[in-house]
Amino acid sequence: MSQGTVWLLAFVAAYLAYCLYWGAASARLVATANDFFLADRGISPWIFVLAATATSFSGWVFLGHTGLVFADGFQFAQLSLCAVTIPLTGIVFLKRQWLLGRRYGYVTPGDMFADYFGGEAMRLLVMLVALVFSVPFVAMQLSASGRLIAILSDGTVDAVAATWVLAAALFLYVVVGGLRAVAYVGTLQGLLLAAGLTALGLVAYGKLGGFAAFNDALAALGATDIGPWGRTAQGYNGYLEIPGVIQFTRGLGLEAPVGGLWTASMILSYSLALMGIQAAPAFTIWAFACRSAKGFAPQQVWASAAAVGLILVFFGTLAAMGAHFLGASAAVTEDGLALARWLPEAAGQDPANLVAHFIRAIGAGDPWFNGLLAVCALAAIQAMVALNLSAAGTILSRDLCQRYLDPAAGDRELKLYGRISLGLVLLAALLVASFLPATEGELGALALSFGFQLWPALAAVCWLPWLTRQGVVMGLVAGLLAVVFTEPFGQSVAAFLGFHLPWGRWPWTIHSAAWGMFFNLLACLTVSVLTRGGSERARRGRFHAFLAAAAGPTAQQRLLRPAAWVIVLAWLFFAVGPGAVFGNDAFGAPNAGVKAWVLGVPSIWAWQILWWALGVLVLWFLAYRMGLSTAPSGSFETGAVHEPPPLKAGAPSADWRNWFWAAVVALALLSALHWMFGR
Repeated sequence: MSQGTVWLLAFVAAYLAYCLYWGAASARLVATANDFFLADRGISPWIFVLAATATSFSGWVFLGHTGLVFADGFQFAQLSLCAVTIPLTGIVFLKRQWLLGRRYGYVTPGDMFADYFGGEAMRLLVMLVALVFSVPFVAMQLSASGRLIAILSDGTVDAVAATWVLAAALFLYVVVGGLRAVAYVGTLQGLLLAAGLTALGLVAYGKLGGFAAFNDALAALGATDIGPWGRTAQGYNGYLEIPGVIQFTRGLGLEAPVGGLWTASMILSYSLALMGIQAAPAFTIWAFACRSAKGFAPQQVWASAAAVGLILVFFGTLAAMGAHFLGASAAVTEDGLALARWLPEAAGQDPANLVAHFIRAIGAGDPWFNGLLAVCALAAIQAMVALNLSAAGTILSRDLCQRYLDPAAGDRELKLYGRISLGLVLLAALLVASFLPATEGELGALALSFGFQLWPALAAVCWLPWLTRQGVVMGLVAGLLAVVFTEPFGQSVAAFLGFHLPWGRWPWTIHSAAWGMFFNLLACLTVSVLTRGGSERARRGRFHAFLAAAAGPTAQQRLLRPAAWVIVLAWLFFAVGPGAVFGNDAFGAPNAGVKAWVLGVPSIWAWQILWWALGVLVLWFLAYRMGLSTAPSGSFETGAVHEPPPLKAGAPSADWRNWFWAAVVALALLSALHWMFGR
């Protein structure tokens, strides 16, 4: 066993011991179901700031974002501005969900939606979204952690074995300590995520020989057609240009876009998908668990937009694009553009493993650093896994077991149901990760887009009383179906049933999240117009009257509303929308060389830095000046315990036998899906 592997295992063991310690410490405070599910609504602001940041960005940023910037260049690096768009969802919805949770005692988003709309359909749909978000997303993150350990240990530790061991440790601290353990461990995970990404960028900076050498290398790359996309329609290298506003292609698998996938329409629509992270059910539970709203604005503006944005725009880009000139790109090396042969060519063959090879190369000279950076990556991965597992357990225990199977369940039974549900979700994710890698990818692609489809429902509860129950439900169903059939899973289902869809994945270079939202809004608005009025409007008005009293705008904020709309829409247009193409050559053509670059860096990078800085100001204006994320100044009644009305005796869900047969059908369906698509 090499010295690097010894350090790796030592650091991982220390990290897991830390996690288990907080699991045990939190367990001593778990007396009631409310303690287990929501940490007794006592998560402090500073813990929320760090833990929520870790769960918002986690492993998909640490591993996935870096790898995709390496693979697709600055056109994908435009999505570094997700550090601004992801917390935008929280600014719009989180404070108002927190207020509703404190006032009415909600435990799950299903409680909130069912109470607001006066029906059970949204509770069931939220359970579906939570499971689709949790199982495949957790499976993908766990697979990544196993591969990371396997690569860093030079194959000494098997990837599947590492996945199961890491999952077991994660299960122990979450199942014992509940959400409080997730939050306490998340504080360290947030710090490790930021430190790890920064360290990768600084190491890359040193290996490249400084900023000037890196910039010269980018200029040389811009003069070539090296890269998977070659040159764009404008004649520029695809690594250094966004390839147009939109390309009317039939979709991936049927027709490839020219010059790259990441057109402005793709960047905008994928940004919408990422906004689904804080619209997902798990983040609603975060809101309900917070002691006060004081942590919302700092998390959204300073921790996410400012700190994570800085890391992604500068250090993330240095590590990802710098890898081309450090040996990871065979084409760059063969063309004589490499500045060093530090990374193996294998690092560039699978961008998903780029960071693992980066850490391994660092460990060759400093074995202890290998272990430390591995823990940073693992912490980033496990942050979101832990939150989603905890949320899934809460939702299944409360919205399924207590609501439909055992309405009289007390604290002891609810905690047991939550722990069993959590374990079953983790087991399902592990089985998918270990034995169905293709299905894992297909289902995982649905997760973010499914979360984003909850935007209209959240908008109805928080802002728009004229959206009706029927409209929101029909819109959500339409949106989820549109997402499915613009992703590989839907293509596979259609092909198995003998249907040939005339489009591939993401037609017109528009992500499935945007296709889903188009049909979601179309159905939601149409049906809401047809079903407006009646007693349900008065019911919904009760909630909005409370929100207006507790978080309504001041007279000055009302005057600033038009300006807020203009500022936000302008930022979205130029930062991640059609206007982003102006950044291709606004500060010099990509192939013109360093002397022609007005700001001394590629124009597209300068554009990203500019709109990142402006994005921080936009979020500051919304969160603080407009009061969307500041703590409410007045007082309101709290301490209510939400008790949903009993189900009607004749309702299909009121008879346990119906649930038994539903479970049989569900298992049969899962078996059929495994037979059809498992490989």
